[in-house]
Amino acid sequence: MKQSIIILLMTIVTIGCFAQKFDKRLAKELEADEYGMKSYVLVILKTGKTTISDKHQRDSIFAGHMKNIGRMADAGLLVSAGPIAKNERQYRGIYIFDVKTIAEAETLVSTDPAVTSGLLAAEYFSWYASAALPLHNKYHKKIQKKSF
Repeated sequence: MKQSIIILLMTIVTIGCFAQKFDKRLAKELEADEYGMKSYVLVILKTGKTTISDKHQRDSIFAGHMKNIGRMADAGLLVSAGPIAKNERQYRGIYIFDVKTIAEAETLVSTDPAVTSGLLAAEYFSWYASAALPLHNKYHKKIQKKSF
């Protein structure tokens, strides 16, 4: 009996060591639901219908694309972005926006020179994920040596 109580207590202590304490203030700040989740808008960028053969013009458009990504991230609207490896669907990259509606994401994407030029096209999806995603931008700046 004594051995069973000790094992039970050790189990409770072990479980307690791994349990995370709920942070009500942070959950509210991040607009988390009871599961610690929230809605975002996921945008898949794919190859657009326009082809620009002039390398200087294309490079200028993609420089603007990268600058725009930085601007949206600095404003707290873009949670994450990045390229997708070469694939048969011609997907090129993603945006994850911390906005409530697809219409808001469409407005943000309309500021992207690569999209407005037709080099890239966008597909939009409502996406449900951890409300803590926006926190990673703060840490990314600490590990980034170069910016685009």
